[in-house]
Amino acid sequence: MAEKHDPPSKREMSVREAGKKGGDTVRDRYGSTFYEDIGRKGGKATRDRHGVEFYESIGQKGGKVVKEKYGSDFYEEIGHKGGQKVKRLIAEAKKKLSDEKA
Repeated sequence: MAEKHDPPSKREMSVREAGKKGGDTVRDRYGSTFYEDIGRKGGKATRDRHGVEFYESIGQKGGKVVKEKYGSDFYEEIGHKGGQKVKRLIAEAKKKLSDEKA
């Protein structure tokens, strides 16, 4: 195995580095929207294969795990944070509109 002080060209590439390099190459070749497109196609294929109930099931499982890990107050906290962000964004948009009119 290569030493940590070897220059990058003299050592083997880690799986993580190889994945990043490959991802960057794909992004440069096809554009960043490529990932959105293939994600959308994959989501549609999964929905067609497993049905909408599949997403409901995995959502419930994920929600249960989060609730067990963080407690039910966690949802109240993140809901409040989200609401505050929406409130701030609305205020900023209104201010921008009023500044443009002036």
